[in-house]
Amino acid sequence: MIKITILNRIILLATGLLAAWQIAVGIDHLGTLPIVAYTVGFGVLLVAGLLLLILGFEVLDSPIVVIVSTIIPLSLSLGLIWDYLPAFRIPYLFFVLLGFLAIIVTRLVPIKNKLPVIALALVHGIAGMTIFLLPIILAFSGRIAPRFALVGLGGALIGVGGLLLSFLKTGRPILSRNTILKVLPGLLLLMTAAFVFGFSAA
Repeated sequence: MIKITILNRIILLATGLLAAWQIAVGIDHLGTLPIVAYTVGFGVLLVAGLLLLILGFEVLDSPIVVIVSTIIPLSLSLGLIWDYLPAFRIPYLFFVLLGFLAIIVTRLVPIKNKLPVIALALVHGIAGMTIFLLPIILAFSGRIAPRFALVGLGGALIGVGGLLLSFLKTGRPILSRNTILKVLPGLLLLMTAAFVFGFSAA
């Protein structure tokens, strides 16, 4: 296991501070469900950053990492759908609930076929593409300030980070474990910064 460096601790601290700032003084003029969804997403990001900061990369060996890493994209994508695509609110809410349930079941129940990987890729893929594409489309269509497209950049980064961690936990890493651990803190900081600056246009 790679030891966490001082630089990585500083990066993770900055990530936690950005997430905490977004929770405290971020978007406050929305409906109840989007605020709850965004708060949950950034709250999990804050806790994840603090756990890595305090406990080091060893915390990634916890069996609940895949489950927790799924909460962030599902929560943020639900908030976006609820805000900007009202016709899809209920269907997407069902997708979020069923997708999260599928991840829990396939992670906690021993399944030796490819179902866990398929469920993981499907849930992360749909949520990640929602966060990536929707803000960019809204920004370029003129419905919202151009910098809202940064939320899409954050969505791309969270998709990459989530899949790297998830496939690492399933024993089918896309990159080597050492490479993933080296880039993870910087990826989290860039992702959080993109979200915070992007959501400031909402």
